[in-house]
Amino acid sequence: MVFAYRTFPLSALLAILAIGLLGCSTAPTGVANYAATAQQNYNKGLAELEEEDWIAAAKYFSFVKARFPYSKYAVLAELRIADAEFGAEHYLQAIDNYKLFTRFHPTHQMVTNGYAPFRVGESYVKMLPDDMWILPPSYEKDQSASFDAERELRTFVKKYPDSIYRERAEEMLVEIHTRLAAHEWYVANFYWQRDKPMGAVLRLRRLLDRYAGTRYDGDALWLLGQAYVEVKMPARARQAWQRLIDEHPDHARIDDARNSLANLPAGALTPAEQPADDQLPLAPADEQPPAATSPAATSPTAASPAATSPAATSPAAASPAATPPGAAPKAAAPEAASESADDGSE
Repeated sequence: MVFAYRTFPLSALLAILAIGLLGCSTAPTGVANYAATAQQNYNKGLAELEEEDWIAAAKYFSFVKARFPYSKYAVLAELRIADAEFGAEHYLQAIDNYKLFTRFHPTHQMVTNGYAPFRVGESYVKMLPDDMWILPPSYEKDQSASFDAERELRTFVKKYPDSIYRERAEEMLVEIHTRLAAHEWYVANFYWQRDKPMGAVLRLRRLLDRYAGTRYDGDALWLLGQAYVEVKMPARARQAWQRLIDEHPDHARIDDARNSLANLPAGALTPAEQPADDQLPLAPADEQPPAATSPAATSPTAASPAATSPAATSPAAASPAATPPGAAPKAAAPEAASESADDGSE
């Protein structure tokens, strides 16, 4: 049996598509039929917000501001214009409008209850990049929006502890911290894979200090111990791996951490002997490189007869009282180099 296929011209297909689109279309949006009073127009704007007709809503609220500037609805209209911008996904404009409303009406109920400040942080969260299969993962991208969102939400939580929006703000902070921790983990691995262990140390320290509690903690402690070994800091490596054992006993690397602790060089400090973290030098005293000799110490002037005082060659300088018999001379203490607390933003 032979089947015959009928071919349709391109113009016919386009006509069918246009008819389908017209059949699915809704009433035109953005049309505003203004009323006589401020309250009526404001209520019409709220109705358009409910219908998600952001253009018509903004028209009604702008009309209220222009025609009834001394009405209480004019103040509310300022806030609702920001809501319309937020709904239309114009987040930068919404942020500006919410901030202006907060600045000019600090005692308004919609500010004191935290609504407008919360919406600022929420707008930044909405601007965070999404993951798409065709694009690089979000943790590889610029995190400026994440930092802005964290700043605004953290400020909101501190300033409005009793707000009904606090719980949502804290949930958003957890999401943002997870994003930022993923970014720090990505950068730390970037340094580690390119034989830059100190860069990995600084990024892992930032991850654990600022974004603790995410799913990266255990992995970060394991890699941090390895990086400390590479930069000749076994005391800190011991500290990192011991913390991994204590805080994450079910981690996949727990046995490796125990074996690594057992194989650390002798003489490494135990956690009980560790000084405060911010006082620990870049490397222990016995691992510091020798101090560089200054040019003045080797200059001819320094070795000239005039520079040598009689007291330096007198018998008293080499008397038994100066150096007890059998005791080795004391070596000069090497200078301790402080570890940088941060490597700066990228």
